[in-house]
Amino acid sequence: MSTSDSYGDIEISPTAVATIVGQSVHQCYGVVGMARKGLRQLLSRDSSRRGVDVHLNDDGLVIDVYVILQYGVRIKVVAESIQRTVKYHVEKAMGQPVTAVNVYIQGLRAEEEK
Repeated sequence: MSTSDSYGDIEISPTAVATIVGQSVHQCYGVVGMARKGLRQLLSRDSSRRGVDVHLNDDGLVIDVYVILQYGVRIKVVAESIQRTVKYHVEKAMGQPVTAVNVYIQGLRAEEEK
């Protein structure tokens, strides 16, 4: 993503957006962690992009988030919370509209007994 003004060019990498998304997701109740999407992310050493895909289209940003939730939470409520939180934080930080936040639940993790 890039913009220009009278002072010069501003270029923001998808990794920077993914970092904002990752921090936003971890603020949401019920999220245990981020899931790796595929082989590309398995082989990547970049942990800031784990579980996050960022695409730019004509209308704005489209963000895909792959998460693991805590067993027993209401999945729909947590997914909606992730969508609202990510949209708010990315739009606030980037000044770029977020068209969609797609949440993919990759698994559930039961809390270990102590």
